Amino acid sequence: MRRAGTVKLALITFFLSISMLNQAIACTGISLQSSDGSVIVARTVEWALSDAQHNKIIIIPRNRTFKAKTPDGLNGKKWKGRFGFVSMTAYDQPFGPDGMNEKGLYVGMYYLPGYASYSTYDPKLAAASVSVGDFMQWMLSSFKSVHEVRENLDSVRVINVDDPNFGGAALPFHWKVADPTGASIVIEIVDGGEIKIYDAFLGVITNSPTYDWHLTNLRNYITLSPNPSKPLTIDKFNLSPFGSGSGMKGLPGDFTPPSRFVRAAALTASVRELPHSEDAVFEAFRILDSFNIPLGAVVPRENIAEDIEGATQITSASDLKNKRYYFHTMSNRQIRMIDLNAIDFKTVKEQVIDDDAGRKHEIRTLIVK
Repeated sequence: MRRAGTVKLALITFFLSISMLNQAIACTGISLQSSDGSVIVARTVEWALSDAQHNKIIIIPRNRTFKAKTPDGLNGKKWKGRFGFVSMTAYDQPFGPDGMNEKGLYVGMYYLPGYASYSTYDPKLAAASVSVGDFMQWMLSSFKSVHEVRENLDSVRVINVDDPNFGGAALPFHWKVADPTGASIVIEIVDGGEIKIYDAFLGVITNSPTYDWHLTNLRNYITLSPNPSKPLTIDKFNLSPFGSGSGMKGLPGDFTPPSRFVRAAALTASVRELPHSEDAVFEAFRILDSFNIPLGAVVPRENIAEDIEGATQITSASDLKNKRYYFHTMSNRQIRMIDLNAIDFKTVKEQVIDDDAGRKHEIRTLIVK
């Protein structure tokens, strides 16, 4: 009886922890294109367990040598990067939720709990093995197009490597990859190492379930439209919409991955014409404003982390044609930009930029005379 009670308590604790992770980790990604041919890939990053320090951006030079992690140490795949790149970081690790290289290739990581299942580590295959963070760095440092990524995926084995730097959280991810041509795919690794590739629908991505499920679920919302509902007369009763927005009646507004996927798809599909790249950048930030998650909305009060003020810790937008990386954080809503064209990736030193060091919201007072 005592053992059964212990097992039951352990199971309850396990499922509660899984529930907390699903509540606390939620990211939304979209893509927009402007009339001048620019491609903007944007996303939110949510990590409500603690301060993941997503505000820090790392600069990685060209020709850097990489050594991938395995459960045995730094004995995984070794390669020399062809391209330099910028990337968010997490917990002071040299990789994070997304990044863009000097050729405009974008790679973003999104949580996929309950579905991601990597290859089993085999020491005999260590030379081809990479952790999830190494996988992202390998793509950013090695390739300039979605096509090149597709052609080389079978040359690596993504394995799970427990990393205490992430607070003990599991690291099940899927990846969105995009390039300046507008090509965009989602890579998922399931069932112990099977790689599945999907064309990213309008560049939209969220979290679990798998991408094919989200595409099927969209069929439940095919009547959504920006056009207002038409008045209807039934048995002498005239019924008309209360106001604008009636065409989007039924658009899900909660923070679950399926609802965010539908909302992101609907808002992306209905976007106005965007003449220039900066128009698309600011439109992406506007759209993603509707995905900002207040911390208390997804985490019970007694479990709210004390070292963060919001679940949405950073929002980024990557201009793949013009090689510009934009972002704002929960501590500073002012948009900042890194121009990759202005960086000499051959000579630049690897460095971390922390523009949020003071963690203080900037308010500008307008002087009235």
